[in-house]
Amino acid sequence: MNRNLDRCQPYPFEKLAELLADSRPDESKTPIKWSIGEPAHASPEFVKEALRNSLDGLSKYPVTIGSPELRTAIANWLTTRFALPAGSLDPEKNVLPVSGTREALFSFAQSVVNAAADALILMPNPFYQIYEGAAFLADCDPFFLNLTVENGFQPNFKAVDPSVWMRCQLLYVCSPSNPTGACLSMEKWHELLAIAEKHDFVIASDECYSEIYFDETKPPVGLLEAANDYGLSDFKGCVVFHSLSKRSNLPGLRSGFVAGDAKILDKYRLYRTYHGCALPPPTQVASTVAWQDEEHVKENRKLYRAKFDAVLDILQPVMDVQKPQAGFYLWPHVPIDDKLFARRLYAEENLVVLPGSYISRVSEGVNPGAQRVRMALVAPFDECVEGAKRMAGLMKRL
Repeated sequence: MNRNLDRCQPYPFEKLAELLADSRPDESKTPIKWSIGEPAHASPEFVKEALRNSLDGLSKYPVTIGSPELRTAIANWLTTRFALPAGSLDPEKNVLPVSGTREALFSFAQSVVNAAADALILMPNPFYQIYEGAAFLADCDPFFLNLTVENGFQPNFKAVDPSVWMRCQLLYVCSPSNPTGACLSMEKWHELLAIAEKHDFVIASDECYSEIYFDETKPPVGLLEAANDYGLSDFKGCVVFHSLSKRSNLPGLRSGFVAGDAKILDKYRLYRTYHGCALPPPTQVASTVAWQDEEHVKENRKLYRAKFDAVLDILQPVMDVQKPQAGFYLWPHVPIDDKLFARRLYAEENLVVLPGSYISRVSEGVNPGAQRVRMALVAPFDECVEGAKRMAGLMKRL
């Protein structure tokens, strides 16, 4: 077996199941899950119709690069959404559909990293667990950039020692952040691009939450947008990852894309040809129509805005919790150990949240997820309000 598999920790939800296994919740209260970020809003009917109408495509093998129609729809969406110059993205060279960004974020590391004894993959802390597993299976060591309230939950790129940047081959960025909801500004992106230009590493920007934000006039800045503004018209060293899971409430479709540096994507396409993760033809048709429509995305944001406003009205008077810049998570500080808090919340209120220490690691002597919990406001409005009332009840008893 690959020796690096022994370096991978159990997935956070396995740890959570073990933590709660011997607890018996109050059965008079219906269970509410805020632990997993699985969108629960309705999937768009027109996407499901497109999927049904294209089932004849199951008789054909898909190609790794995806259909011209899908790649064009993605390139057009990126160009419009991130105000890129017309023609700056070639659908043939700068776009590659993938079967969900989870598998792409993982496999990308094995494609771009030239493993060496001292190679590093940098990532935020807390983080999406795929980044750490990807580093281990690429035979690299992860290096964590702590996200704390003191730094506004932003990676402090300037504080990283130059010797670390010299060993860095790949940097994962998550903006908007899972779980903090913080977004990198144009200035912060430029700061990172200057460091990457100097030390020659690849930036992999996980932007899966980019379409869930609260101010319609201020969408989060993306890496390709920042690279173009910085003067990298070829997006050198820059690759972004986007998904229909959160944007369009289609987690079961397993559809996303990577886009950016054409030279990197050419090699990554070769890797994926052997990897064998091409999107089924019906999925490609459904994905094409999803990327071509924005109205359902705007309606999706309205639903999240209403839930965040209602939940925060209940929780902010009793606990330290702030509205994120984007995304659908809350990342509050809790007054006791985060694991104990999660156990009590489950046992007393039948409400499940994820301990913050399960999605972060000790770095520089601290675990930035300690005494925090991740709350995914993906449930229907009334359920979110009820969950907030239950959490407020526990807070008042602590």
